[in-house]
Amino acid sequence: MITTLPNVVINQQYELKLSQQRDPMQRLLLIDKMTDCYTFTNIKRATELLEEQAVIFQTHDYPDFKLNYELNRANLDNQLYHFDAAEQHFLAAIDILEERGTVKQLAETFIDYAGTLMNLERLEEAAEKLDKASKLLKNFPDQRLSAYMTCREGFMNLHYKNYSKAIELLLNAEKTIQRMDPPMVLKDRYFLTLIHSGLGRVYERNDEYPKSVRAYLRVIEICESMPMRSRLSWHYLNVGNGYMAMDEQENAEAYFQKAIEVTDDNSPNARAGAYANLGFCYFDREMYTEALELFDRAESLYKENSEEDYYNFSIIESWRGRLYSEIDEPDMALAHFALAYENASLTEDSRQMAIVCKDMAAFYAELEDFKNAYEYQLLHDKFAEQYSEEVNKRQQMELEVQYEADKKKQETELLRLQATKLQLKALRAQMNPHFMYNALNSIQHFITSNDVSSAAKYLAKFATLMRQSLDHSDLEIISLEKEIDFLENYLYINEKLRFQEKLNYKIIVDDEIEEDILGVPTMIVQPYVENAIEHGLRSRENGSLTVTFSFSGEEDEETILCVVEDNGIGREKAAQLKMEDPQFQNHRSKGTRITEERLSILHNSKEELFVKIIDLKHPETGEAEGTRVEIQIPIMEIQMK
Repeated sequence: MITTLPNVVINQQYELKLSQQRDPMQRLLLIDKMTDCYTFTNIKRATELLEEQAVIFQTHDYPDFKLNYELNRANLDNQLYHFDAAEQHFLAAIDILEERGTVKQLAETFIDYAGTLMNLERLEEAAEKLDKASKLLKNFPDQRLSAYMTCREGFMNLHYKNYSKAIELLLNAEKTIQRMDPPMVLKDRYFLTLIHSGLGRVYERNDEYPKSVRAYLRVIEICESMPMRSRLSWHYLNVGNGYMAMDEQENAEAYFQKAIEVTDDNSPNARAGAYANLGFCYFDREMYTEALELFDRAESLYKENSEEDYYNFSIIESWRGRLYSEIDEPDMALAHFALAYENASLTEDSRQMAIVCKDMAAFYAELEDFKNAYEYQLLHDKFAEQYSEEVNKRQQMELEVQYEADKKKQETELLRLQATKLQLKALRAQMNPHFMYNALNSIQHFITSNDVSSAAKYLAKFATLMRQSLDHSDLEIISLEKEIDFLENYLYINEKLRFQEKLNYKIIVDDEIEEDILGVPTMIVQPYVENAIEHGLRSRENGSLTVTFSFSGEEDEETILCVVEDNGIGREKAAQLKMEDPQFQNHRSKGTRITEERLSILHNSKEELFVKIIDLKHPETGEAEGTRVEIQIPIMEIQMK
């Protein structure tokens, strides 16, 4: 759902047309055009229009409009901090996209959904959605979506406190968007605000406040110019916090005031933070009455959002305690310090506990109550040490996570190289010389019999098969469509030349499989088909072979089940003939054994079996009726040239 830059005149025209339109279909069409823009620029109007769409959908079924409704609703709820509701709309959109959407639409939705999952602090699920988007974009590259993807990955690293990597990714995302051709669309601007917000957070956490202020001011500049005002209260608050840390009180107060006054951002927590911090600025300027009033407003807003926001309640109570201590009302000060300590205890936040204890130690020292001052100083030291240990432990865990991720990446690369070596060995074992000898011998027979037409036709087929074999030898992964085409040519030559119409075959592909975009390991099925022909069907008068492709199961979207089934003589009889015919002694070990090793590596598991062989027998006599081989083929990313 990539939207164009807002055009006030066009939106006014749409509003005029909408006011004159009564037909539900036409209203849906107009609303659809307007909400793409309003979702980012006019939250209130977007909400009204989407609510009307929801009512229309109760009596009319328009799937294409329903898709855009779900996507716009998801993005709107995300802007409104309704993250659980946003997730439900994303899931509904994904259901529709999997039925009728494009690959790029699905990739974009996964990228947006990952943002909501990060807001819900479900980072592993967010990483999974980004991985899915990445696989889709490798097959169908898109510069714009790649920039969005890089931005989200930057935020993932920010969450994991890998700040250097976060900065690198965010700056790369910005560079890609700035160089976009054609010019930027509205959603590009939205992602630029995310990028600079992320950079601001990184700089802020590294105590680089001038850089953080510049980054947040860039966000504000984009938001005010578009206008995209749904998060402005937070952006103003962030700038104010930066100026406050730099002791630029006047600038800080100006931006806290802006955060309070903006009406488009409906986050009570942002305004509460602005009231509290502005109150602290007034306290610092000895404007005590005004400061207390602002603390009260902040507390009220925090309580509107949650009665259990003990962390922020603790901060406000601690500031009140300091204020009453300054105006020489020790009883009031002590009462508020006690509440600050109580709330901090409920948060189990050792850093906040240390801050409150330090304030209380200073308070008692001012009263010359050195016993209590000493006890609270000891508590401060205890909690400060505890916080330091927590930080070290968290950093250690983050380093371990990063190490494991890097290790897994290296292992994956090593396995890929091992699979490549096995692939080359497998290709050398493909299509044993007897197949090629028999095929060429049959073509020679057509030539000597003066059947030039048949000779030319089959020679062309044989040449195509050889060319495919050579072309595929350069690739680790091909589309399932090409793999099936190779099998079709291979079986066709067996049927016409080697078995002279005594072999019937079918290749069946489930309707749900899009074989042109799904990647599979190169020539992974042919060894089992050849094995069926050589050991099961070679001595049959009327051989039959069926190869089917389907998804492994409803919950498994990463694997294709290929079934190779023949009506051959069965494995027991084949083993007897094999003992009598040594030329086929090593055929299975070279072809299918290597393929099974490849599958184990590609599935990244040595414990599971990915090939299952089933003997087919007559239910009454128990006589062999053929063999069924089930192969679990991993779906892979198609290599793009």
